[in-house]
Amino acid sequence: MRHNMYPVAAACLLAAASTALASAEDSSTTTTASPDENGKYWIHGEGISAAFIAYGASITDLVVEDQYGIPRDVVAGFDNASYYAIDRQHPHFGGVPGRYANRIKNSSFEIDGETYHIKANENPTPEHPDGLDTLHGGPDGWDWRNFTVVSYTNSSITFSIVDPDGKEGFPGEVVSYITYTLGKMTWDFKMVAIATTKKTPIMLSSHTYWNLDGFTNNETQSVLNHTFYLPYSGQRVGVDNILIPTGDILANKRGSANDFWSAPKQIGHSFGDPELEGNCGFNCTGYDNCWLVNREPNGPFTDWRNEKNFVARLQSAWSGIQLDIYSDQEAFQMYSCNGQNGSMALKASQGLHDGKFPRTIPKYGCVVMEVEDWIDAINQPQWQRGSKQVFEPGGDPYVLQASYRFSINSTKASF
Repeated sequence: MRHNMYPVAAACLLAAASTALASAEDSSTTTTASPDENGKYWIHGEGISAAFIAYGASITDLVVEDQYGIPRDVVAGFDNASYYAIDRQHPHFGGVPGRYANRIKNSSFEIDGETYHIKANENPTPEHPDGLDTLHGGPDGWDWRNFTVVSYTNSSITFSIVDPDGKEGFPGEVVSYITYTLGKMTWDFKMVAIATTKKTPIMLSSHTYWNLDGFTNNETQSVLNHTFYLPYSGQRVGVDNILIPTGDILANKRGSANDFWSAPKQIGHSFGDPELEGNCGFNCTGYDNCWLVNREPNGPFTDWRNEKNFVARLQSAWSGIQLDIYSDQEAFQMYSCNGQNGSMALKASQGLHDGKFPRTIPKYGCVVMEVEDWIDAINQPQWQRGSKQVFEPGGDPYVLQASYRFSINSTKASF
């Protein structure tokens, strides 16, 4: 029998959700509500519950039932909010990377003829001990900092942060609000950021680690058997061997390793294909790529919320859980957790408790899916993304909107 009740994990999930629900009902609209004993703020929808923390405005738990009615916590994280600041190896678990998500070439960019140098934090060398580039806003980016809870109800929570002028080298102050809302098997979020004093680049995302089996699949802890589909992504951003955009836009030819547009396929389908070697950087096999979202050629694009306009689909045949992602953004990054090495512990609500697998996240044990704009476009002016990535006082705010919709669906990969 493939599916078991896994009573320890299920009990943890139900106890946490019921405790949090009582807390949320007692403080349905207050802005001074307290988190639970683990520092988490729980919110609830129909058939879905989720927990968030002020650190990085991060999602820590997301619970939905699988095809057998068993609750599964399908996102990675820590049991207690305090772990996020203590464990310095955490790979941006569930947070909001900012003020500029993904990578910035040479840790520099130019605005109106002035060059800005920001703090590096990736790919160190003897000549550049801090790194060759900046990842997710620098060594003290937003998902390493505490946000403020400004609104908290039974079904929604809003966080805010004020990012000072000069922090990590970025020009100008930025004020941002992050709102998460649960509905009927849906998790929606809206991210708004306002440049208050100077022109500055802004690009945000949600850096959530997914395993639609809740790490309870008794056949594998990998997500390589999850089905992935990007119906509008026939192109991707070309990168060098440290994943910095080269300026090239590449075709994802039908049947190639990066083709997830022509038909759904399992993430692990192309493993063993030489094309996948180095696909996620030097000496790396897997995915850490930015696909473009080309909806216009398929007809007039009028409403990103329309049921037919999902930009990505992730599905597990084992749990039966399907996630459809809708977004107003025009790029989509997928990372197949190539860097996980079994050192990150699972939460008590996840995994098997019978000793069959280690209670840690293995390599390829999760997948990160980021809705965002074209990565490092601030250093690629020929892409003409300036109005979507550089913001100024008195101008339009930065806005990102997304809807994550869950269902039970036994659809299998086409190949």
